[in-house]
Amino acid sequence: MALSDADVQKQIKHMMAFIDQEAREKAEEIEAKAEEEFQIEKGRLVQQQRLKIMEHYEKKEKNLDLQKKIQQSNMMNQARLKVLKCREDHVQGLLEEARQRLGEVVKDRARYGQMLKGLIAQGLYQMLEPKVIIRCKERDVSLVQENINNALADYKAATNKTCDVSIDTQHYLGPEVTGGIELSAPNGKIKITNTLESRLDLISRQMMPFIRETLFGSNPNRKFDE
Repeated sequence: MALSDADVQKQIKHMMAFIDQEAREKAEEIEAKAEEEFQIEKGRLVQQQRLKIMEHYEKKEKNLDLQKKIQQSNMMNQARLKVLKCREDHVQGLLEEARQRLGEVVKDRARYGQMLKGLIAQGLYQMLEPKVIIRCKERDVSLVQENINNALADYKAATNKTCDVSIDTQHYLGPEVTGGIELSAPNGKIKITNTLESRLDLISRQMMPFIRETLFGSNPNRKFDE
């Protein structure tokens, strides 16, 4: 049975309505899918940027913490150096005061004479030469002469050797020397300095650890004495 034009038109409209509905539903489905993917991508990008921002500030915080530690370390080192300098200045001040007091030693002529005897004998032990020339302060010539024989007696008793000792009356110890003597062989190749200043320097070096400990207490970081 043949369809009339009206029936054909009706079926066409029905098919067009169905296609339109299908297209609309497909478009909504695509739009929903696109929205879902957009939200997922948006969340991923936001999370990615958030992690980057967190990483940036964590790195910044670590750098600040590192700079703070470096600054604290530098400040502690500077403070430690200032303390060490103040201590060293104090020790050097005490040594300088001791040097200035050396002048009081030579005022007691009897005690100073005994000291010269010991300095002469010690120099002879170190040199072990048959002939020795002694230099001293011009004012000490007579005192040195008085104590040479006693020093030679001690030297001979200890070494069973003799020595010809003379005093240099042409070249005396300079004004920078408070007292004591210098001994040398005639050829000048061997020389022993036993001035009061040299003895003070020697004793101060030997006793420096004890001096520092007495003044400032023991150092827990020091394993060996200087």
